[in-house]
Parts: sequence; C-alpha cells; structure tokens
Amino acid sequence: MEFKDYYKILGVERNATEDDIKRAYRKLARKFHPDVNKEDGAEAKFKEIGEANDVLSDPEKRAAYDQLGKDYKSGQDFRPPPDWDAGFEFSGRSGAGDFSDFFESIFGGARAERHHGRTHTTFRARGEDHHAKILIDLQDALEGATRTITLRVPELDEGGHVLVRDKSLTVQIPKGVTEGQSIRLKGQGSPGMGGGPAGDLYLEIRFKPDQRYRVVGKDLYLDLPVAPWEAALGASVKMPTPGGAIMLKVPPGSAHGRELRVRGRGIPATPPGDLYAVLKIVWPPATNEKARQIYEEMAKELAFDPRASLEV
Repeated sequence: MEFKDYYKILGVERNATEDDIKRAYRKLARKFHPDVNKEDGAEAKFKEIGEANDVLSDPEKRAAYDQLGKDYKSGQDFRPPPDWDAGFEFSGRSGAGDFSDFFESIFGGARAERHHGRTHTTFRARGEDHHAKILIDLQDALEGATRTITLRVPELDEGGHVLVRDKSLTVQIPKGVTEGQSIRLKGQGSPGMGGGPAGDLYLEIRFKPDQRYRVVGKDLYLDLPVAPWEAALGASVKMPTPGGAIMLKVPPGSAHGRELRVRGRGIPATPPGDLYAVLKIVWPPATNEKARQIYEEMAKELAFDPRASLEV
C-alpha cells in the first residue's frame, strides 16, 4: 500500500493554515466535481481531494497524520506501526467520497457512516462568497434607502462552461453606512454543492461625488464662503447641514481654510461623525468706484504684506 501525501494532493505546504487548506479544497473540489467535470479520472480525483481535506481540516486527524507521515514520502510503501494512534481520538462524519485503503488503514471507519457493511457518504460544500462594489448617493447613507441593483454574475452550465447573466437584487441600505463598509446579502453567492448552503454576497459601499459635501470616513466637509469682514471681525453665519440650516459662529481673526467643527452633524453612524465648515474668504469685486475707493483706502491704512513670509 502506498503512502498518500495529503498536502501534495491539495497543493499546500505542510505548515498551511486552516484557511489555506479550506481555500485549496474548495478550489479543487469545484474543478473536479462530477457535476462539473466529465473527464475520465475526475471523480477519482474528486474523492482523493475530499479524503485529503477530511484529514487536514480536522486538527486531531492532521496531528496524527503529521506524526505518522513525517518519515514517509508520497508513493512509498506504507504500513502503520502498531499502536501508532495512542492518544488520538477520531470521530464525526465524513464530508468526502469513499475512503481509500490508506485512509482505512490509519483511521479505520472513524469518519464514515456504515450501513449494511458499506460506506455511504455525501459531498456537501458551502458555496463561495461573492464580492462587488455598489455606488450610492450620500443621501442614502444619511437617511437609509432601498435600491435595486443589477450585477453581472458568472455561472457554470452543465458542461462546465462559464456563462454570465444579469441578476437584479433589492438592497436595503442602512442609515449611517460609511464608505468601505460591506452589506451582506445572505445566500446570494455561489450555490452550494450536494445540498450545501449557498455562499453570501458582500456589497462594498462607495459614495458618488456629492455637489455639496466631501466625505472622509464618517465626517463631512463643506466649503463655507465668508466675507473678509466676517472672517476678520467675527460673525454668525447661516450654513447648511444634512439635518437643516444652522447658525455658525465664525471667530474673529479666522483665516482662509480654517476648519470649524460642528459635532454630530456628519454621517449618522454609531457614534455619529462630525461636519467641518472649511472657511473660504471671498472678496467682493472692485467693479464700481465705491469699491475701488474702499480698497485703495485699505491699501493706504493697513500695513499688510501678504508675502512677508517669503522674504523676497
């Protein structure tokens, strides 16, 4: 009887993590599943993959296999030594096909169900999760919304060929959702095999550009125009917020670009974000004689050099 290298069968290293093994198994199981792959030898390969996963995905079995197989190579003649499995306990149900003689010589029928002397097992695999991006308006995040989206979904036909079809879904967008957050749609991923559950669909949120606000995390930024005298002397100015207009106090001596925070007026997450008013000083144009006189008077009376820091 030949030794089976389960790591080589799944194409993973001996130090592979549980997730590495799971990913490798799912990829190979789908490739060689009898419902998809009609080539000769595919079913036998599928059963071998399932057997390898049966051992390596079980911590007890994997530890025992590693201890037993450290001195063997794939294809080498193998006989398990007496009492090699002392201290290990194997139990549960199999998730793969019929067991090989190699498997039976090590674990017996520990993971098989036996009916009238014959082993019957059913392959069950959860479908793969899908990921997609969804563009929403900022208002959807501020208030919550229901949207219908259409996705291009790849599927396998009976011959194993990839087909792409349109799939429409209704999505509930929760109030307070932030960019980069994912919405999970249970059961909308790939279908399972052998009666296994379908995978899930994860929709990553992206915001469309908004005409008024910029979004950073759960905070909002608004460019707020102010007159020079409002910035210089201080003022209370009216500004919009997602919840309605408010009066904002502009401190005296405020510079162009200064950010004034309004707590809790950003995206209504938990906790809510803030709204930042970015001051933009707007000078009135000198389009008439009176305006020109005022500017000329300011130039005479104010000892102000805006380029003093340049030392030129």
